[in-house]
Amino acid sequence: MSELKVLVTAGAGGIGRAIAEAFSATGALVAVCDIDVEGLKQLERELPDLMTVQCDVADVSSVERMIDQVTEQLGGLDVLINNAGIAGVTAPAGELCLRDWEKVLRVNLTGTFDVTRCALPYLKAAGSGAIVNMSSVAGRFGYPNRIAYSTTKWGLIGFTKTLAIELGEFNITVNAILPGAVDGPRFQSVLEGRAKVSGRTVDEETQAALASQSIKRLVDPRHIADLAVFLASDSGRSISGQMLPIDCDMQHTS
Repeated sequence: MSELKVLVTAGAGGIGRAIAEAFSATGALVAVCDIDVEGLKQLERELPDLMTVQCDVADVSSVERMIDQVTEQLGGLDVLINNAGIAGVTAPAGELCLRDWEKVLRVNLTGTFDVTRCALPYLKAAGSGAIVNMSSVAGRFGYPNRIAYSTTKWGLIGFTKTLAIELGEFNITVNAILPGAVDGPRFQSVLEGRAKVSGRTVDEETQAALASQSIKRLVDPRHIADLAVFLASDSGRSISGQMLPIDCDMQHTS
C-alpha cells in the first residue's frame, strides 16, 4: 500500500477526511481536493503529509487544473475516491425549483464524471487501479423530499457498473459504497432539514431514522474509510462492479 497514489475528492471533512486519513496511515501518498478552503487549511495544519488542492468539481476547468496538479506532484495516480457531493434542499418534488435540481446534478453526477474522465489516463497508465464512488442508501431506496439527491445517487450506480465493464481490461476495479446514516455534521443538517418539513423535533427525526435499522446507531465514518482502503488493496482486486451498503442494515429511508 505504501506506493499507492490516492486522490480523495471533498476530503477536507466528514467521510472524505476519514478516508484520506486511513489511506495516509497505510503509507500511501494522498492528495485531497475540496471547495472548502478553510477546511483544507485546517487539514494542512493537522496532517501536513497530505497534498491539498482547492477545487470546485462543478467547474470543469477547476477539475482539469486539479488533476494536473495532483498527478504531477504525486507522480501519477492509482486510486480515485469520488466522494464529492451535495445534499441539496429538502423539499417535495413539486416544490423543487429547476435551479436547485440542476445544482445537485452538476456536482454529484457531472462533477464525478469530470473528475473520473480527467483521471482515467493516469489510472490506465498505472496498470492497476481502483475507483470508489460514494453513493448512498438513497441509491438503493427512494428518499422522500430529496429527489435530486436520490436521483444522483441512483445514477452513480449505473456509472459504477458501466465503468467496471469498460475498465476491466485495464485492471481497474470500480465499486460504489452506499453509506447509511453517518455520524457527523452533515447528517445533523439532514435531520434539521427533515424536522423543518415534518414539524417534528430533531431528536424525533433521529429516532425515526434509526428505527429502520437493525443496528440502532449511526455509522462511524472510519468504517467507511476502512472499506475504501480494502477495496483499493491487493485483497480487493477481485471485487468490481459492486454496490456495498454500510448502513447498519437499513431497511428503508424515512
